[in-house]
Amino acid sequence: MNELEVLEIARDAVFTLLKVVTPVLLVALFIGLIIGIFQALTQIQEMTLAFVPKIIGVFATIIILFPFMLNQMKTLTDGLFDKIANGG
Repeated sequence: MNELEVLEIARDAVFTLLKVVTPVLLVALFIGLIIGIFQALTQIQEMTLAFVPKIIGVFATIIILFPFMLNQMKTLTDGLFDKIANGG
């Protein structure tokens, strides 16, 4: 295994990570933005008001997108196992 193959594996792993995590982070960002605007308009500065909707939204997103996430990770793992079986 040379440096090019290691970099290719690392690149694939990073792109898979980005594909899996981006939807969850975008949902958390959007919910945080909405809650922040609501808090600014109403001047309610309750800390739990920001966390509870984010947690619910993130869990719902993970449950809904779990098949997609699992498929992306399975594809990466299958590729890695194929490279190991073929000797690099």
